[in-house]
Amino acid sequence: MSKKNAKAYWKENIRYVLILLSIWFVASYGLGIIFKDALNNIKIGGFKLGFWFAQQGAIYVFVVLIFVYVRLMNKLDKKYGYDE
Repeated sequence: MSKKNAKAYWKENIRYVLILLSIWFVASYGLGIIFKDALNNIKIGGFKLGFWFAQQGAIYVFVVLIFVYVRLMNKLDKKYGYDE
């Protein structure tokens, strides 16, 4: 692979990572801490939604983002010829 392709690959990879980490930040810090009081007016399974996001929701979002990242990286690897 050329150096130009390698740079483009890593640039796109870092962009994906920053986007996914931003989503996780919003889900964990934003919904679990900042907007907790507003979300606590909604209940899921008897628990306030703000509490749920602080305790469970951020973890679920993180796991989903791992699978999204794997899928994005497989497409990126194929695009730049790094797939097996």
